[in-house]
Amino acid sequence: MARLSYDYAGTVTLVTGGASGIGRAISGAFAAAGSMVAIADINLEAANAAAREIQAAGGLARAYHVDVGDETSVSRLIETIWGELGRLDNAINNAGIEANTVPLAELDSANWRRVTDVNLSAIFYCMKAQLRSFLDRGVTGAIVNTASVSGLMGGYNLSAYTATKHGVVGLTKAASMDYAAKGIRINALCPGLVDTPFISALPQPFIDRLVFAIPMGRPGKAEEMAKAVLWLCSDDASYVTGHSMVVDGGTSLGGTGTRMDDLSRPAGAN
Repeated sequence: MARLSYDYAGTVTLVTGGASGIGRAISGAFAAAGSMVAIADINLEAANAAAREIQAAGGLARAYHVDVGDETSVSRLIETIWGELGRLDNAINNAGIEANTVPLAELDSANWRRVTDVNLSAIFYCMKAQLRSFLDRGVTGAIVNTASVSGLMGGYNLSAYTATKHGVVGLTKAASMDYAAKGIRINALCPGLVDTPFISALPQPFIDRLVFAIPMGRPGKAEEMAKAVLWLCSDDASYVTGHSMVVDGGTSLGGTGTRMDDLSRPAGAN
């Protein structure tokens, strides 16, 4: 079976949170497809390591520091990219953090504000700066915002995270309507459970419970998320905007409460 391939030669792609996890896989995928990748992360040392890894494989990458929760830092990043790299074609707003996993009434308000700053306000700051840079220069571009399957459904003890990811989905839809006529496409990626260092560090019973809710029976791979983003930014998706692409192994289908095959069959049952 033929594999899809993409040619992003001559383009510049920004990936926030690009130094680890899904962001690192996205950075590597765009570099492998020929794009110059601007890896932006709050951890500059990790961003530099990711850039060196791409360069060692023959790709093009440069590391940048950014605090996506700080609008000034974001604006400075976008202007620096245009100044140093001369263009910006694709912006992947991927940076995000986890929230305290407690019932809403026990959630610390400081944690709520921090999660909102990084997971939702940051998407606004990034898109605002990116869109202005596109419009000022009369160019089109593609933007993908990383949301989550939690942006489409609820979850126990995840009120802050869930609220912000629902916000990312809504903000993506609203912004895509504002700029579709300008040739700027804005979509969202909604990953389910993905095998990243954060997940692998969890106790095995936690992982087993999370996997139980996935009809396909396994976590996703960061590379699978990257492939979805490659498509969303490509000409093959030229008529796609405002879309929330779910890549979750079926998690958002629900219905795990009806699954009984893991239980012992009652004595005498037919």
